[in-house]
Amino acid sequence: MVSQEQRTALIQAAIEVRQQAYAPYSNYPVGAALLMEDGTIVTGVNVENSSYGLTICAERTAVTTAITAGYRKILAVAVATDNAGSPCGACRQVLTEFARDVPVYLVDGAGNGRDTTLYALLPDHFGPEHLH
Repeated sequence: MVSQEQRTALIQAAIEVRQQAYAPYSNYPVGAALLMEDGTIVTGVNVENSSYGLTICAERTAVTTAITAGYRKILAVAVATDNAGSPCGACRQVLTEFARDVPVYLVDGAGNGRDTTLYALLPDHFGPEHLH
């Protein structure tokens, strides 16, 4: 269960880190924040590339940072964009590798948006549990 205090901190972290995004081509900066099982918040931003296919989304940047730091379980996700946009399909799949049906908070720069869950965003998901 994610507390209101954790939810607020997670959303604020996503909003703040969004300022570090490198998005000169799309002009669509994204910040992501992950709540890990020990309460740590790990963040990431989108990093675009002139070879567009090499761009990495904020959510996947946050996941790779978390994994590099030794984390393996995500308890909640916050994504901040201009318009409270949703993670792309690739990010949804990568998140599913390290999270179950966790809360996902989609917000704009002012913190307005909507709450959903990872499985609502990726119905009929495929995860590690399907390989056993």
